[in-house]
Amino acid sequence: MSREASPGAAAPAPFAELFPGAVLDALDGVGLRGDGRLIQLNSYENRVFQVFLEDGRVVVTKFYRPGRWSDDQIAEEHAFAADLAASEIPVAAPWTLEVDAGSPHAADVAIHRPTLASTRIEGTVYRFGVTPRLAGRAPELEQPEVLRWIGRFIGRLHGVGATSLFNHRMSLDVDSLGAVQRDWLLANDLVSADVLPEWRRLADDGLAACREAFAATPARQIRLHGDCHRGNVLWTEAGPHFVDLDDACNGPAVQDLWMLLAGDRATRTRQLLDVLEGYEAFRDFDWAELRLVEPLRTLRMLHHSAWIARRWADPAFPIAFPWFASPSYWAEQCKRLREQLDAMAEPPLGGPS
Repeated sequence: MSREASPGAAAPAPFAELFPGAVLDALDGVGLRGDGRLIQLNSYENRVFQVFLEDGRVVVTKFYRPGRWSDDQIAEEHAFAADLAASEIPVAAPWTLEVDAGSPHAADVAIHRPTLASTRIEGTVYRFGVTPRLAGRAPELEQPEVLRWIGRFIGRLHGVGATSLFNHRMSLDVDSLGAVQRDWLLANDLVSADVLPEWRRLADDGLAACREAFAATPARQIRLHGDCHRGNVLWTEAGPHFVDLDDACNGPAVQDLWMLLAGDRATRTRQLLDVLEGYEAFRDFDWAELRLVEPLRTLRMLHHSAWIARRWADPAFPIAFPWFASPSYWAEQCKRLREQLDAMAEPPLGGPS
């Protein structure tokens, strides 16, 4: 990419000062004393640690990427988790935190909201929350009963999510998820010059198709998990649960369903029907929203490219996405956008082939 070194190179690497000792000191400042053991968990956007405490408890603490969310937005994420927990929906709800005056690190922490604290490390403020550890494994999504169970779980979650809307978090729409990302990539000259005219044309055509689909499908907005893909669902003998609501947003219910599906059209249709059978045991689903599945996939593609580019200064991203800096990435994106234009012209999933 022509100027990929430019947008991120001048910015300091995020989380550079967040060493294990700093994590343990921050928790000590709110009265959670670690026994010295901690494990960094998979998370590109934030930094998440499993920490073993002296009293035998095990917690998960999430340090939010500086500048990404406001305090109000994080507070809404935490309040949503609390609403779900109050309805006995399995989710890791953040704990209330207080500064421990007896800690030698008390002066380094501050409370922003009841469940949101921060620590200052060499001039950088890192906000963090703490939840209990909820263990689990990847669900066996090839099993119809597992899909129905997950459908019931999401139906219950949406029943709570439909009782109100977020006031500060993002509402999923074509502009925020797609057009803004396209414009940012073009303004920063990040698309490979080899395919720039084609990529711009395909992105424009894709966004036009997305706008048409959203205009024809005025879906109800509710509070969503927002990033409900297979890697974000954990399974136990008691069933599925989420451990993170970092991407919670307002949007149509189908946003929390389509990313669970994989395979050819016939396979995805079978999976969808299993999920919706479970879902509708707790909440009616507007089947017209299925017209939004492929537009949502198109918007996610554009958003994902911009997300990687915006985070390129984070050393974790070039390691995780080494192919992103090559012209072949953008050629592949053109291919996928062409496929999406074809997919958006087909009948919606669940309808006739």
